Amino acid sequence: MKYLTRDGGPEEGFWIHLDADVLDETIMQAVDDPRPGGLAWAELVSALSIAVGSGHAVGLQVAIYNPGIDAGGTNGRGLAATVRQALAASADA
Repeated sequence: MKYLTRDGGPEEGFWIHLDADVLDETIMQAVDDPRPGGLAWAELVSALSIAVGSGHAVGLQVAIYNPGIDAGGTNGRGLAATVRQALAASADA
């Protein structure tokens, strides 16, 4: 938790900005520049759950996902399910 706050930091909390290209290219190809070595779905759930569950997150935005190159919608559904799972996990904590 100490990494999510700091002395003199904003009292109102922090904003979470999630770029879809942080995910490994094997599970997220619907970005303009997919790369190897990114996070797995479960790793993203864990990171988001911790951030949201801290009680200091004031908002969340998801960017970089490109539905124009996700013909079947698989990547988008995976991304949405992952965010939903992280939010649910933080609510249960």
